[in-house]
Amino acid sequence: MKKIAIVTDSNSGITQAQAKRLGIEVIPMPFFIDGKLYLEDITLTQEEFYQHLTQDSDISTSQPAPGEIMELWDRLLEEYEEIVHIPMSSGLSSSCETAMALAADYDGRVRVVNNQRISVTQRQSVLDAMELAAEGKSAVEIQERLEEEKLDASIYITVDTLKYLKKGGRITAAAAAIGTVLNLKPVLQIQGEKLDAFAKVRGWKQAKKAMIDLDMTTKELAEKAGLSREYASAVVNGRIYTEPAVKAISDVLNIPETTCSLMVINSIMEGW
Repeated sequence: MKKIAIVTDSNSGITQAQAKRLGIEVIPMPFFIDGKLYLEDITLTQEEFYQHLTQDSDISTSQPAPGEIMELWDRLLEEYEEIVHIPMSSGLSSSCETAMALAADYDGRVRVVNNQRISVTQRQSVLDAMELAAEGKSAVEIQERLEEEKLDASIYITVDTLKYLKKGGRITAAAAAIGTVLNLKPVLQIQGEKLDAFAKVRGWKQAKKAMIDLDMTTKELAEKAGLSREYASAVVNGRIYTEPAVKAISDVLNIPETTCSLMVINSIMEGW
């Protein structure tokens, strides 16, 4: 059985202390606050970060320096035969793409997982990778398993203020102003490569509820409906509407197809 090292970044929510207990490596994500460089959980605590936010500091994010990543990999490969590197979603940062480019020089000994996770879902990928490694899976087998399941998780978040969405370019100044006046609290969804307003992808609410009630993953739903996982996910999230797919999923979840008619009307009215 090969000895495999697991590497992730601090976007997983895993602290340096937790990483030490788990026997993994966590690369700290860099922040620039008022022009000064900080490293998450190294020179910047979560409490200090939120304090800077409340003080309206100028905050921007960056990606880990390529040299530091390679230095870590080189050190680990002196002890381990292979590395599974699990960065944050490629749709939210270029750090994944950078890591994949760097790994090309390591003759397959470093496998970069592009399963488009962040926060708690990224953390779960790390735990899954550890379990698979303990079962004797190779780095490439772990990578393939994690990437196969990339659309099986979503994160839903809400925000108390539109200020930072406007600052990050996610919404326009006009939309932020109107939303603030109307006291709107948007719900955002992170799935795959996208961070999007849940209002745009809310689609089939009864389908989502039924899947939760049935404890059914998108993969299981797709298999029972005779659809690909990607296609089933797109239908459930309102990105695609076809009557055959809607009927197939309705039958599996035992919900009325009429829900989808409302979805289509809402989509048109929202300017999709």
